[in-house]
Amino acid sequence: MLSKIICYGLEGIDGFPVTVEANLSKGKFFFEIVGLADTAIKESKERVMTAIKNSSLNFPPDRIIINLAPAHKKKEGPMYDLSIALGILSACNQIPTEKAKEYVVLGELSLGGQVRRVNGILPILISARKDGYTKFILPEASAKEASYISGIEVYAVKTLSQVVDFLNGVEELEPLKTQNFQEIRDDFKDVVDFKNIKGQASAKRALEIAAAGGHNILLIGPPGSGKTLMAKAFSSILPELTFEEALEITKIHSIAGELDPSKGIVLSRPIRTPHHTATNASLIGGGRNSKPGEISLAHNGVLFLDEFPEYQRSTLETLRQPLEDGKITVSRVQQTVTYPANFILVASMNPCPCGYYGSKKHVCNCTPSQIQKYLNKLSGPLMDRIDLHVEVDGVTYDDLKSTTLEESSAEIRERVNQARRLQLERLKGTKIFSNSKMTTPLTKEYCKLDEAGEMMLKEAFDSLALSARAYDKILKVARTIADLEGEENISISHLAEAIQYRSLDQKYWM
Repeated sequence: MLSKIICYGLEGIDGFPVTVEANLSKGKFFFEIVGLADTAIKESKERVMTAIKNSSLNFPPDRIIINLAPAHKKKEGPMYDLSIALGILSACNQIPTEKAKEYVVLGELSLGGQVRRVNGILPILISARKDGYTKFILPEASAKEASYISGIEVYAVKTLSQVVDFLNGVEELEPLKTQNFQEIRDDFKDVVDFKNIKGQASAKRALEIAAAGGHNILLIGPPGSGKTLMAKAFSSILPELTFEEALEITKIHSIAGELDPSKGIVLSRPIRTPHHTATNASLIGGGRNSKPGEISLAHNGVLFLDEFPEYQRSTLETLRQPLEDGKITVSRVQQTVTYPANFILVASMNPCPCGYYGSKKHVCNCTPSQIQKYLNKLSGPLMDRIDLHVEVDGVTYDDLKSTTLEESSAEIRERVNQARRLQLERLKGTKIFSNSKMTTPLTKEYCKLDEAGEMMLKEAFDSLALSARAYDKILKVARTIADLEGEENISISHLAEAIQYRSLDQKYWM
């Protein structure tokens, strides 16, 4: 007898429907799974057979063929275990076939018949809902993750026998209640507050602009000037996470297996800090199964690269496409997938090998050739993609001993939130959440300058030898500065401040 159960597979961050066909026929016992299945699925034969027997159910001693359709798409992972088991039980009339076909079924089985959680539940549910499926049977361990999707019925189960009883009408199960993200949202816990960082007013201002508009920023300065400390405090002033952004982040973290099952959704913007020994694959993603890398795990959050020139140049060059497009395409022999990678790059570096080139307090011992060789580790095209270049010098003794209260992260974040709300309203319907990601037509529409502003920008363009990309970035940064001040139009002062954040190109790289 033939039965069909609906399951789902993953391709990148999107799910695709998989029909699990189970056919039983008389003959010598045989059990085979076909349909371009990976090793984990091939091994499910032993898990499924043992789980059925240990759940006090009858495993048919027949010729069993399981087909995962469509056969041309690669299927990976143990998420098909439960649907394969139900397909077999449906084919031998231990559960009603028509009832079982109503649900999308996902879950890994233990040998004892327990249903274990699987990765990628959230993107699968979102894709399945778009395809018109509304009823799901999932592991109880994945219930939190599933509870944020509205418009569907999700039944959480612990064991295979519980699923069988539910489908046979022996046991009643209540669908999960949908949770409200706004009620449980977890704002940043301020590990480092800006009020505890003395001095560095100009760097703090630049970080505020970066947070408000989603701009990339590079901090350049000698050792001990507070670059890393301010970069760590940056998370405390990032704008509040919207539900749409949280879903995008959670999809990626769920696929990568980094989602906290007790929360079920990412509640704050991710901060990723890979070491400078990170490889290309760990940064951009890849491997045998093309998993997301650090830049995708930082989506809608921050990628912090400390000691920027210490990373391999080839590794840094891989950042150029995602910094420009907000996504990364990973191509491997078995598949090609595209992951979102819309992050804020926060980088810090010393200006030379000894660290004191340009310092007002220390003498640099490096030769010009050593300085140039060090700085040349960063290519011009990469530097051109960083919106704000900020010089940071050491703080004075008077700064450290000052009793003047510094502005807190909460105060800065309030301004950042207000500026981001203006951007969300302005860019409504464009699927763009910040000024930094505005397209060229949007930049022309919302970053208009008066005659004096045009003259100033033209002079800066010529004297600083700016590229077309730098021209756009200056306009976007000026738009963010105007938003922070609640101004509808970009003024001369906004533009002048934006231009000064590009002047370090001349000092260090020209």
